[in-house]
Amino acid sequence: MEPQRYNHGPIGRYRQVVQILARHGFGWLLAQLGLNRLAPLPWGVLGRFQTPPLPAQAEQLRLAIEELGVTYIKMGQILSTRSDLLPTEYVAELSRLQDSVPPEPLEVIQQQVEREFGAPPEEVFARFDPEPIGSASIGQVHSARLRSGEEVVVKVQRPGVDVLVEEDLAILMDLARLAAGRTIWGSVYDLPALVEEYATTLRGEMDYVREGQNADHFRRNFRGNPNLRVPAIFWQHTTRRVLTMERLDGIKISDLPGLEAAGIDRSELAERSATLVLKMILEDGFFHADPHPGNFLVLEDGSIGLLDYGIVGQIDEKTRLGLLHLLIGAASKDLDRVVDQLAVLGITVNSLQRERLRRDMGRLLSLYWGLPLKDVDVARILEELMTIVRRHQLQVPTNLAMLIKTSAMDEGLARSLDPEFSAAEVIKPYILRLAWERYLPQNWLKRLGPSFLDASQLMVDLPRRADRLLTGMENGSISINMHIQDTEHVLDVLTGLVNRLILAMLAGSFAVAIAMLIQTYYTVGFRWLIGLLLVVGLVLVAGLGLWLALKILRRGHH
Repeated sequence: MEPQRYNHGPIGRYRQVVQILARHGFGWLLAQLGLNRLAPLPWGVLGRFQTPPLPAQAEQLRLAIEELGVTYIKMGQILSTRSDLLPTEYVAELSRLQDSVPPEPLEVIQQQVEREFGAPPEEVFARFDPEPIGSASIGQVHSARLRSGEEVVVKVQRPGVDVLVEEDLAILMDLARLAAGRTIWGSVYDLPALVEEYATTLRGEMDYVREGQNADHFRRNFRGNPNLRVPAIFWQHTTRRVLTMERLDGIKISDLPGLEAAGIDRSELAERSATLVLKMILEDGFFHADPHPGNFLVLEDGSIGLLDYGIVGQIDEKTRLGLLHLLIGAASKDLDRVVDQLAVLGITVNSLQRERLRRDMGRLLSLYWGLPLKDVDVARILEELMTIVRRHQLQVPTNLAMLIKTSAMDEGLARSLDPEFSAAEVIKPYILRLAWERYLPQNWLKRLGPSFLDASQLMVDLPRRADRLLTGMENGSISINMHIQDTEHVLDVLTGLVNRLILAMLAGSFAVAIAMLIQTYYTVGFRWLIGLLLVVGLVLVAGLGLWLALKILRRGHH
């Protein structure tokens, strides 16, 4: 199947996106967004009311995304990391997205290289193989040799893909705003912000200079570590649309017969790969976020060659420390610490959610407390955690969601090498060592230095700030804004109290009026009327008094 080429303007592409969604059974969604008028009539009508079962719906979404092309494929791959947003069926289906399309003709690639370097490939390289060794939606990879003799691989971006991506990103942003304004699920999550984050990630992946910088960052982090090999980047032959890197030859980590034939200890390899990932996450805060088996090679010397640095994740020191404390809290059965650390990690938890969340976390962790480490399924725990997060509609930072998905994929990769692999057994000594190092004196001093500077600056600024505060209070220029939570409940209570007070005043006034009427008219001969008024008035006053007394007693009991 030849790759689709779009020569339409944005409106034509918009209509094409809508028609593909309608053809795959998402007319009901288009109707909610008010876009069904752009779909072909039969699909727009039939798809409006037919909502297929969740697994079938997830599969149709994957097929639609694959037909929509590069922007949506990359979005689907990123969404497959967001189990906090999507049901399990969608996450599993989107994880199957294939980013593989037929290669561009050689002359198209040659023209792209010439545009970037001002010369055809045969002049830039000593050899440039015409047959690609890999082809994806953004670019394709060719083997080559530099004139200095190094064997390299050259990744060349498809011409025009950047224009198509920007058109599609504009359409996605429009769809996100429509969903946020027209649907309940769209109003719960900040969809425009999610699309903006995705756009930043995709633009970064399309910038091959940034990918090369990511590779250099990993090389610095693992300098001197014999277990990981990062290919060198040849910057004189790299631009935003062409990336040239060292060629690594080895056995794919998913090629189990090949590993057996080479005499590789798969159990030891699984443990080494997991340790490398833990170093990326907990020590460096800079991790490879696309760990599918095709990006891992086992080299001749037994080291692991890591490929494709387009998608990476970053977590700061505060988040790494929060993860450390979260794991310690889970291991020590301290549920309050676990919930507190979720807030530290940027997962918003309000006071109403806290107790329910604490209960759900306790129910999850109780399934694993007391089990041997080899029986603790870390990937399953992470999956259940994301289910809880989704149930409570908590907002999870993108980098943390990416981290959780990456960790689960890495454990799956290790288990494919060794079915008896236990991530918990590898994590425990690593966590204990990091916790111990965290509280060594030299590390305390390292953190106390900036804190001492902050405290010193505060002591210098405090008198001046206090003087400004007092001056503002004296001249009335300071205003205090207060936000009272649950104001509707407070107002309801006050309204009830005022209403009862008014009724009590009316009852008292009515009693006084009856007494005055009796005194005035009893002496002039209207004794029968006075008797009637007295009976009616006493009944009303007694009824109001009894009702008020019951309300007051009930309120006092509550």
